[in-house]
Amino acid sequence: MALSLRAIKPATATTIPEPPVAKFAFADTRIAWLWAIVRLYVGYQWLTAGLDKLVGRNFTFGASDFGVYNAKAQWVFTGGHDGAGFAGFINGALAKSTGAHPDVQGWYASFLRDFVLPNTGWVAYIITFGEVLVGLGLIVGCLTGIAAFFGLFMNFNFLLAGAVSVNPILGILSLFLVLAWRVAGYYGLDSYILPLLGTPWTGTLTHDAEDIKDLRPATV
Repeated sequence: MALSLRAIKPATATTIPEPPVAKFAFADTRIAWLWAIVRLYVGYQWLTAGLDKLVGRNFTFGASDFGVYNAKAQWVFTGGHDGAGFAGFINGALAKSTGAHPDVQGWYASFLRDFVLPNTGWVAYIITFGEVLVGLGLIVGCLTGIAAFFGLFMNFNFLLAGAVSVNPILGILSLFLVLAWRVAGYYGLDSYILPLLGTPWTGTLTHDAEDIKDLRPATV
């Protein structure tokens, strides 16, 4: 006799256990040193990109134009021309939205043309300081998962705007940092901040002396 679906359906909801490999890669402090290296590299890339837009100077070590001022690279604090450099970037992206196989999709080109381009002044500030803050957050390991998420979001938008460059690499590495948020900042400020903040489903992970005393198992 065939079993009914009701007979074989689990009575309670279950979760699939995390594979040991994934647990080791994304949640084990023994691998935190690797994520620290990834974090520093991605953070350095974002910080130099943001500083370039902030002051118009290239801070990439080894670059032929290291420290040289370039007015076109500066997006903010340009004396009444804030966002001009960013507007040039947007117009370049819009030029890639035509043809049989455009690099920029029509829906995203419409977003750039109708919303971003008329507001390049303040959007340029958000991107510039966003890059600096993401870079600093990753370098010092402060709220690493959140910083990596916003970095990934910017990578995603730059790719949609037709700017490839290093964005695919940074995007993949940022995605891994988001997955490894529990240990990616272990060698950084997160080792102090995350236990204090905890998570929405656990609350703070720190306890005062009385709490610790209460949590001790009873002597038998």
